[in-house]
Amino acid sequence: MQVIFESRDADGATMRDLSIERVRFALRRLATWVPRAKVQFSDVNGPRGGVDKRCQVELSTEAAGTVVIASLARDWRTALDRSLSRSTRVLTRSLQRNQKPVRGRAAKLAIDS
Repeated sequence: MQVIFESRDADGATMRDLSIERVRFALRRLATWVPRAKVQFSDVNGPRGGVDKRCQVELSTEAAGTVVIASLARDWRTALDRSLSRSTRVLTRSLQRNQKPVRGRAAKLAIDS
């Protein structure tokens, strides 16, 4: 899996290694479906502070299309964790939605036995 990191803020660039590790850890079960992940950090308010750290996670898949999730938080780590947890939930749900239901086949095999 290829992980692309972009940051528009100098403080966000210090999170590069941690971000790549967190993305690989969070997507370890979904790595076969996600060939490319992109993480972007930006500071919305600049030096004024507040809840302004924005993390956007973009997961590109062939089966479910592209999933883009953004979150705001007081610090970079929280924004990253929120974006990753939400994006894995959304991707898992959309992949499950695309699978064919097993219920009909299992019911048919039970009747034949």
